Order: sequence, then structure tokens, then C-alpha cells
Amino acid sequence: MDGPLNLSAAPWAAAANRSGGGPPAALPGRAPPSAFGLLLLTLLALLAAATFLWNLLVLATILRVRAFHRVPHNLVASLAVSDVLVAALVMPLSLVHELAGRRWRLGRRLCQAWIAFDVLCCTASIWNVAAIALDRYCSLRRPLEYTLRARRRLSIAMIALAWALSALIALAPLLFGWGETYSEGNQECQVSKEPSYTVFSTFGAFYLPLCVVLFVYWKIYKAARFRIGCRKSNSIAPEGLEVKEASQQSQMVFTVRHATVTFQTDGDTWREQKEKKAVLMVGILIGVFVLCWIPFFITELINPLCSCDIPPIWKSIFLWLGYSNSFFNPLIYTAFNKNYNNAFRNLFSRQH
Repeated sequence: MDGPLNLSAAPWAAAANRSGGGPPAALPGRAPPSAFGLLLLTLLALLAAATFLWNLLVLATILRVRAFHRVPHNLVASLAVSDVLVAALVMPLSLVHELAGRRWRLGRRLCQAWIAFDVLCCTASIWNVAAIALDRYCSLRRPLEYTLRARRRLSIAMIALAWALSALIALAPLLFGWGETYSEGNQECQVSKEPSYTVFSTFGAFYLPLCVVLFVYWKIYKAARFRIGCRKSNSIAPEGLEVKEASQQSQMVFTVRHATVTFQTDGDTWREQKEKKAVLMVGILIGVFVLCWIPFFITELINPLCSCDIPPIWKSIFLWLGYSNSFFNPLIYTAFNKNYNNAFRNLFSRQH
């Protein structure tokens, strides 16, 4: 999941006289970074630092608060681990790659490790988003059958499957010789462009989990609408029961025979509010996930298959847009969870 970013005022000199396929002896043709390039580098470095710190804060909160040592927080912890690794192991080396003029000068071993961690962590992050969406669907669709024990077993299975599939996709080029990631002569380090591996990796890392999250959210939305419709249909009073709603007060007055009973109602019930918040959270999480990653994976799939010439600057924009999903994930999830907000405040208040 690699792409170059043009940060210089001008590209490298025509070929830097790379005769014989070796690296250039000198770098006279490289222009210094422009002001825009320096600003862009600074913003990308801040993005990497913020992604690392925010996900690390989520992990620290889950570890310190005993109430979070259960599902669905283990799914959130798995997502935060994958996003922390993206920020710590992938994004810094990607910045180094850009600073080196889109050339790799750190050797074959480090190139292979960087690409493997890139694919592993980004794929795990994507599949963890799918696992959180699936857990939300099961908890809303069958709340009585989806007990704590069943939820824990399913979450552990989903976490193990997400990381195992991510490792298979990341290590396939190294284990099975499925394409080459490093070119010493051209000083290139990139994900294998073997067409068969491209199809396998893009579908396994994005298109399959994309189908899962879209299907799950459609089912969540459909189940929520069905449940609200059932409540409205059940609100019709049976024979012999008169229902009067006060015009300006949130209360219902029931008159049965000669007795009058008043129930106080505050709009939606607690469960309705919880369902609406869960549907909104999953919807935003999936929406941001799709917007961040779909441009990259469309170009990643099309480029090797049709030999299209996509400008390097757009590849880099799409790549870093995908990386930014690791920054948005903890923001979205914790914004819809008051327990995390309270835990964050307690965490900092104890330190002061």
C-alpha cells in the first residue's frame, strides 16, 4: 500500500545518469523541497503523531478501566492496536520514502518488512472495522440470544480471523514468491504488482470486508426500522383502554374502567436511544472507512490490470487518505461512547 508523493519544486534530473541500472552517483538534479512540500510533510508528520497518540490513549484507557475488559472493548482494542502499528511502523517509513525523492535506500530487508507491516496493519484495521459492525448487528438483532459468553467467543474468533487473514495477505509474496516488492536497480519499494496477487490482496483486504460492512449496516438499519414500526403498531390501545396524551407535557394518561394511571415518558426509551446511537455510530464509521480507502483500492486494482498510467501525486494522495482512516477510527468510536469520555477525563485528572 505504497505510493509516491511529489514534495519537490522539480522532479529528479532527467535520469541522474543511471547507466547500468545502478543508483545515481550524485544528486545534483534534485531540487530542494518547496514551501508547499515542507508544509505537507509537516502535516503528514502531525497526522502520524496524532494517530499514534490517540490510539495509544484508547489502549491505555481500556487497560486501566476494568469495566472495559470485555466485549465490545476487545474489538476496539484490536482496532486501536492495528492503527497504532500503522502510525508507528508504516507512516514514518512512508515519510522517509517521500523525503528520499520517492526512492528506497534502506535495503531489501527493511523494504520487505515495511511492505509486510503496511499490508498487515492496514488490512487488520479494515477487518476490525467490519468486526465491530458485525458485533453491533448481532447485539441489536438478537439481544437476548447474543449473551455475554456468545459475544466474547464470537469477538475472539473475529479478531483471530482478522489478523490471520491479514498476515496471509501480507506475507504471501515472501512465502510463495508471489511477485517482487524491491527493485535494487530502480531503488523502488512497493507492494507486489503481480496481477494475480493484486486481485487476491485487494479483494481480501478491502472489497470483501466492504461487502460485509455494507450488508451488515443495511441489516442494522432494516432491523432498527422494523423495531420502531413494531413499537408504533403496538402503541394502539386495546378495547376498553382510553389513551390521552397531554398536549404540552411528556406524559401518558391511561384510563381503565374507573381508574386513572399516569406514566411519565421522556420521548424515546433508553433502548431506542441506544439503538439510534449505535446505528449512527456504525454508519459514520463505515462511511469514513469507505471514503478513506475506496480511492486507493480502486487505483490499486485497476493499475496493474490495465497498465494505466496514474499520476504519482494521486497515488500518494489516495495512500495517505487511507492512512488517515487510522486517525478517524478512535475519534468516531469514542465520540459516541460516554464511558470513554468519562474515562479520559478521569485518566487526566488523576495525573494532575
